[in-house]
Amino acid sequence: MTESEGPVGRPGDPGVPKKTPEPTGVDLARVALRAAKEQARARGAAAEQKKQARRGGLRSGARADGRDPQPLGAAINRLITERGWETPAAVGGVMGRWPQIVGEDLANHCVPQKYDEEARVLVVQCDSTTWATQLRLLAPQLVARLNQDLGQGTVKLIKVYGPQGPARRFGPLRAPGSTGPGDTYG
Repeated sequence: MTESEGPVGRPGDPGVPKKTPEPTGVDLARVALRAAKEQARARGAAAEQKKQARRGGLRSGARADGRDPQPLGAAINRLITERGWETPAAVGGVMGRWPQIVGEDLANHCVPQKYDEEARVLVVQCDSTTWATQLRLLAPQLVARLNQDLGQGTVKLIKVYGPQGPARRFGPLRAPGSTGPGDTYG
């Protein structure tokens, strides 16, 4: 047996390559139809591009498309979703609605300062140590309320800071190590 002859034997025997049947009948018609559809689609796309080029570019038609004007709220919501700003936008809304969430009395003395998205911590500044203590006692209920509004797990912790004392002055007229009554402000 020579190389050009190939193996001799019946088609089912091992070592003999199997012949793939040529498409006939319905299979052949399906292949021809698929090729015709692809060619028609390509011709239609090319004709559409030529027509748009003659008209001066893309124009809006009678049907809705992505270039149609949208309401401002819908455009902003789409932008927030595309950029992944859902949580910061929701927390910003909470800071705007702070008096409705915590009540007028507490809102008059405690102001949200910032939200750390990575640690999921809301930082609140109070104007007196009394209100800071009150907010620390209410923190678990407030976290539950915020998570109910924003979604579970959005806020894990509320850090409460009391009032800030005056800036510490260091200089030649100050005794080293003497900080004074820094913890009694408020």
